[in-house]
Amino acid sequence: MRANTDWFREAKWGVFVHYLADAASNTQVPDLAPEDWNRRVDAFDVQGLADQLEEAGAGYFFITLGQNSGFYLSPNETYDSLVGHSPSRCSRRDLVADLIRQLSPRGIRMMVYFTSSAPALDRQAIERLECTPPWDPHRIGFHPELYTPVPGVDDRMTEFQRNWEAVIREWSLRWGTGCHGWWIDGAYNADVMYRSPDAPNFASFAAAAKAGNPDSLIAFNPGVKVPVICHSEHEDYTAGEIADSLPVLMDAFWGRDDKPVEFGDMTQSASSGIGIVSPNPTIDGAQYHILTFLGPYWGRGLPRFPDELVVGYTRHINAQGGVISWDLPTSREGLIPEPFMAQLPALRRATR
Repeated sequence: MRANTDWFREAKWGVFVHYLADAASNTQVPDLAPEDWNRRVDAFDVQGLADQLEEAGAGYFFITLGQNSGFYLSPNETYDSLVGHSPSRCSRRDLVADLIRQLSPRGIRMMVYFTSSAPALDRQAIERLECTPPWDPHRIGFHPELYTPVPGVDDRMTEFQRNWEAVIREWSLRWGTGCHGWWIDGAYNADVMYRSPDAPNFASFAAAAKAGNPDSLIAFNPGVKVPVICHSEHEDYTAGEIADSLPVLMDAFWGRDDKPVEFGDMTQSASSGIGIVSPNPTIDGAQYHILTFLGPYWGRGLPRFPDELVVGYTRHINAQGGVISWDLPTSREGLIPEPFMAQLPALRRATR
């Protein structure tokens, strides 16, 4: 019962932004007051970013709701009632709703990043949400010295999962059809937490994210996997985190002992002159998608590739029916730095 991914494939590529209270994948508790976070979110130039994304020709736009710090860029009453921070670490401004209002008339679809676990650096959130695994917490990127285990938590962290789904459902219902997709990070210990016939599981997680828009897309990140894999039959597209690698699409079909090598009808690419997989490739039923960064790492630095490589690699993936998301940094005001804005128009001219 997967959602239709035609629009996603036709978009070809989009922009992914880590807009966080701290650096992406940070392991240090940030020294930040809620009011400082609110001032930062209030200063986000939504119209300015929308103008840039339109100029760049982005087909869709991802933004992080939050990550390890426990600061989020949209209010959530369910989260606040469960966690009990006062003042709240969820922003007053609903930045996602404001982005939807600016991007939708421009034909740019809004998508969001969220984590599968509580914020790894927020002790109070971890404990009150009951996200204290009885197994090795490093499996989901947690640091055991940063929290006290809650007695009675089962292997599946059932109560946490129900709490987390409630948090996600509130956002999904509020944004409705304005939110077109979710990229869920950290679903690493899936065999224990999500691969169960009974809820909570992958199916109930996906249902919570789609509560406000059943046609929205979802992917669960298994970590950096090359070749790219489908992590669950309940995801619509592959998370495709490839980090420093730039695999070619056919890599996904080589060397798989459980399935025969299948390429579909070999066709000739007008752009490259080489044999390619016929359009609309899927991995175990999920639309092929990859995610990497234009800079040296998530949300930072200067462009690491010349325009020719970015254009050529994007066209190579698109020619085979794949989709690629390019991560890039923004300023505190949410604007794309000039070195990246100088590169994106070349991609637009080559693909639009």
